Amino acid sequence: MQRKMTSQMKLQLMLLFIAAMVTVMEAQMYITRMSTPVTQQTLQRVAASLQLYVDPLPQMSTIKGFSMKGGNPSSVNLTIGMYQTTWKFHRDLPPTPVFVYGTSAEKATFPGPTIIARHGVPLYVKWENHLPDQHILPTDNTIPTAIPAKGGVPTVVHLHGGVHPPQSDGSAFAWFTRDYKEVGPKWIQTTYKYPNVQPPGNLWYHDHALGLTRANLLAGLLGAYIIEKPEIDDPMDLPCDNDDLHLIIADRSFNTDGTLYMNSTGNVPSIHPEWQPEYFGEAITVNGKAWPFLNVARRRYRFRILNSSNARYLNLSLSNGLPFYVIGSDSSYLAAPVTTPTIVLSPAEIADVVIDFSNSPTPCVELLNSAPYPYPNGTSTNGTLLGKVMIFHINGEKVFDNSTIPEKEVAYANVTMPEPTTKTRYIVLYEYTTPSGEPTHLYINGLRLEDPATETPKSGTTELWHVINLTPDNHPLHMHLGMMQAINITELVGYQQFFDCMTQLNDAIKCNVTDHAVGKNLPVPEYEKTWKNVVKIEPGYMTSIVVAFKLVDTNQTYPFDATADPGYVYHCHILDHEDNAMIRPLILQP
Repeated sequence: MQRKMTSQMKLQLMLLFIAAMVTVMEAQMYITRMSTPVTQQTLQRVAASLQLYVDPLPQMSTIKGFSMKGGNPSSVNLTIGMYQTTWKFHRDLPPTPVFVYGTSAEKATFPGPTIIARHGVPLYVKWENHLPDQHILPTDNTIPTAIPAKGGVPTVVHLHGGVHPPQSDGSAFAWFTRDYKEVGPKWIQTTYKYPNVQPPGNLWYHDHALGLTRANLLAGLLGAYIIEKPEIDDPMDLPCDNDDLHLIIADRSFNTDGTLYMNSTGNVPSIHPEWQPEYFGEAITVNGKAWPFLNVARRRYRFRILNSSNARYLNLSLSNGLPFYVIGSDSSYLAAPVTTPTIVLSPAEIADVVIDFSNSPTPCVELLNSAPYPYPNGTSTNGTLLGKVMIFHINGEKVFDNSTIPEKEVAYANVTMPEPTTKTRYIVLYEYTTPSGEPTHLYINGLRLEDPATETPKSGTTELWHVINLTPDNHPLHMHLGMMQAINITELVGYQQFFDCMTQLNDAIKCNVTDHAVGKNLPVPEYEKTWKNVVKIEPGYMTSIVVAFKLVDTNQTYPFDATADPGYVYHCHILDHEDNAMIRPLILQP
């Protein structure tokens, strides 16, 4: 008996030794990868080695966020975890280590499973962190960052576009590590409640941990979420079932060993050793595959297109001139479909479209991207791999198709122009640079996230926000809880004079903004004229936005206490900007 126990102990010690050696080797590989500079030429060479259009477009598994009892939908409780696993981004790449969502480690995918909720039926999700002690990507503790004392990867989940209580919003300060060993100062609960009381449409869920959003999303912590409302959805007779698909687009760069690349050296390393102002990958992935293909019939398809890139804008078109019939933008339907040859999507924007392949003049159609990076005045993608997204192979003859493109959709998409008495705010976007012009950080209204809230709207009201962009880049402004519509985009004349005054005074009224916001007007794209949670803010312009802090389809107040702790935020959704630190608190008042 004693001899047998000794053998078991030896075996256990040997297994522990092997596990320890593997951990040490993985750590050494991580340190080597982080400390060895990788050139852009190497990243481009890896991307160029990936043959286009050889992997079929995958579709994520779906999870029902409700159950049917006696013919009526009812609430359910879900448990979704975050896991480290590997993912094949391309036939010719080795499996890539990723952080992803799933109901188990075996079922976790990039992107995570699509959650299908039912309007008016609350969903309860317990989010669990099963991630390792160390991140698979570099991080930078010199920007405001969640730093656990005991190690681990901090995470917290935000339902992007959701209308839900503050406790379930995924505050950047409500982070937690594996098994809740350590939690942030605003952490309250393990299970989030999503009431699903807003209009039907497309949302997504993703990580929102303080200072780590760019790294955690780059690693794979994102997934789609749909709110269905049959009494609105069904009469439109849109393509459904297998003809209703997600296209979740994200750019990524890969090292020669197949691992995800993220810069380990900052643009101003003496200030921020790792942080850089934007991440641009050299490969375009759709649903976790680099440049995939999809076989389609000659009929209509619905595509819910999400730009989940960290910083890359997309200007999408179809290579043979087929149009997009846009039926929704972000989390809301339009008043009526809009036909357009191109769609510009900032990071975090969603376009809900129908493509009719029935009359395609070609047997193949490429989905193309012509957006420069950074947007709008950066490097061109024309003639490069970054100008290609995926390809559709169109099969055979026309097939029977009883789907339609409706003539009308929802009346609540139309915005009512604000009254003169509407509460008005000026929101100013700043970029701070070194004397040589290298960005070091970005603020809203010259304030940090930690500074007291200055945006304190009353719950149930509508406000008018004039957002002034004094940076060279377009910024996707994302509002938690509230819904927005841009109504006017006006050029700032005498820009340098206004810029210099704002740099000194940081006060739009004292700097006579009304004398400067008198230039040419840019049109709000027709396919964006509905209630959105992301609005593009043009550089050198003042974008006027109606912001509703209520249910836009019924004009009712929220059926929960939106004034509770820890409140909400609004921020730029270029994740590198959000992390450092173009984000401000949004605290609602009764």
